[in-house]
Amino acid sequence: MPAAPPSSTADPPLLARMLTRWPQIAERLLADGLGATTPAADLPEGHFRPEVLPAIYACGRAVLHALGENRKLTRDEVITFVAPVAERHAEDRFPLAILIEAIHASAQSVLAEAAAIARPDETDQLVVVGAGLLDLLMNINITVMETYIEVNQSIHHAEREARRELCSALLLGQPADDLSARADMPLTDHYTVVAIQTAPEEPSTAAADLMARRRIRILHRALDTLTHGTALVSFDGTSGIALIPIYSESGPDLRGAGVAADLADKLSGATYLAERETVARADLPRAASEAAELATLARLLGHPPGLYRLDDLLLEYQLTRPGAARDRLAARIVPLLRAPHLLEALEAHLRLGDRKAAAAHLHVHPNTLSYRLRRVGDLTGIDPNEPNNSRLLAAAVTIHRLYPPAGTQAGMSDDSRP
Repeated sequence: MPAAPPSSTADPPLLARMLTRWPQIAERLLADGLGATTPAADLPEGHFRPEVLPAIYACGRAVLHALGENRKLTRDEVITFVAPVAERHAEDRFPLAILIEAIHASAQSVLAEAAAIARPDETDQLVVVGAGLLDLLMNINITVMETYIEVNQSIHHAEREARRELCSALLLGQPADDLSARADMPLTDHYTVVAIQTAPEEPSTAAADLMARRRIRILHRALDTLTHGTALVSFDGTSGIALIPIYSESGPDLRGAGVAADLADKLSGATYLAERETVARADLPRAASEAAELATLARLLGHPPGLYRLDDLLLEYQLTRPGAARDRLAARIVPLLRAPHLLEALEAHLRLGDRKAAAAHLHVHPNTLSYRLRRVGDLTGIDPNEPNNSRLLAAAVTIHRLYPPAGTQAGMSDDSRP
């Protein structure tokens, strides 16, 4: 390393020398910043230069002059240099993380330049430059982030709202050509329909509303990643429908992609998805209603959270179709509603299929469980220990869970326990 030039009172101070060299330094800053950005290689040559280079030059000169005056640039001064550039990047959807990385790479270049030309007796001035750069970085980062948020809330929020309206129109079977143009989302002949449900929230509170907004953001982000931003979503934080356009022979494999498990992890709660694949546009209202009903079935019947299709719930879905048979089956359970411990015993017996396992689940003796099952048979007229009768009672319990008889309430009967 060559020896530093001898100190001379005639030499200008470090800040003045940096000002003299600033045009060349600014050029290097732009090059170093672009070197930190992977997407830059895909952009036309000189894409950033007309706007970014003048901002670097003006901001750098202002900072060096301010440091020479023993002061820092104010936030408002930084905003005048940085906000227009950040706004352009945000509107172009340039990744925020990469922009921040480029800014820091440029700052490192400035510090390296200062260290390279500083004399041994200018350590204190080098420290001033470093401190000024840290303060400038703080204000630049804040300005860039605030600008990105503003742009997202204006342009991107409007776009998302247009897509939500397009989704609603398709689900209602309404004309959608104008909405499609406004949302910049071409219509297609077929869609994958996905119903989304989480556990219902307690009455609205500030915390519940906050969690609902968080779930909306997470769901949009997950579907945007899976579908490359083509999903149309109508989701209120608890339930909703997503429409995924099918532009090729088949849509995305939601089950293979593990979307339900991923959402369950991020949404911090049980998440149920129900999917109808390759639905014609004209059939979207009916398919969405069916998917929502499948998700409700899975949730209310206590099935594990996950992704369901009609084949996964064929029997349960058919059992719950309106009709005289459904009503008569539901009526079989009514005598148990005043003896909740009997209904609980029946459900454990049906779910586990083993007397000892069911008794252990209920924390009772197996003989107690047997007694309760006999009482179920006495009250309903159906012996749950007979295989055919078990299937009949299982159907009745399923219907009762989804369509409890109006005006009935569970309560203690005159039966004494066990």
